[in-house]
Amino acid sequence: MSAGTDKIVSSIMSDAQIKVESILAEAEKEKESIISEGNAQAAAEKEKILENAEKQAKMRYQQIISEAKMNSRRMELEAREEVIEEAFSKAEEKLKEIASSDAAEYKASLEKVITEAGTEIGGGDMIVLVKESDAAKIKGSLPSIEKDISNNTSTPTKLEMGENINTIGGAIVRTKNGEIEVNNTIEARMLRFKKSLRSEVAGILFK
Repeated sequence: MSAGTDKIVSSIMSDAQIKVESILAEAEKEKESIISEGNAQAAAEKEKILENAEKQAKMRYQQIISEAKMNSRRMELEAREEVIEEAFSKAEEKLKEIASSDAAEYKASLEKVITEAGTEIGGGDMIVLVKESDAAKIKGSLPSIEKDISNNTSTPTKLEMGENINTIGGAIVRTKNGEIEVNNTIEARMLRFKKSLRSEVAGILFK
């Protein structure tokens, strides 16, 4: 091979080497860019996963706290309901005892609930219903009760005894035509008070 040919070959080989090195350098640069981009994407995905996991953890935490509060309120409500029932059961037994006696306290209470019922109705001609043993206790007091109702309502009032009813105590008062009735028996008054007390308890627990 002549010297000129060697020179040409050498020049071609040199150019080829330079191109190879340039291609390799570019490939290395591209590789680093891809790796860098991949790392950034992986970091972003990792951050996203962690962020989602944190959100889910917070949501689950709030759910657990909410359930715990609801359970606590339910247990408190059940405990209060138990106390209310026990208190009313004892009160009912005590009222039965009083209503079965000839205590002046019960007679006064009976007169009071009849007066309240008659006043609520608005006076006029009315019928009073009580249990058999209370009829004799209250009959003699009707004139004074009529007077009290008349004074309260500014309406002339006349009371008469009706049929006996089955009750612990107290009275039912209704208009003579039966259109209006007020139930002031012990059972009815306790039930109304119990409902009111339950509403008050529920209001405290769920406000």
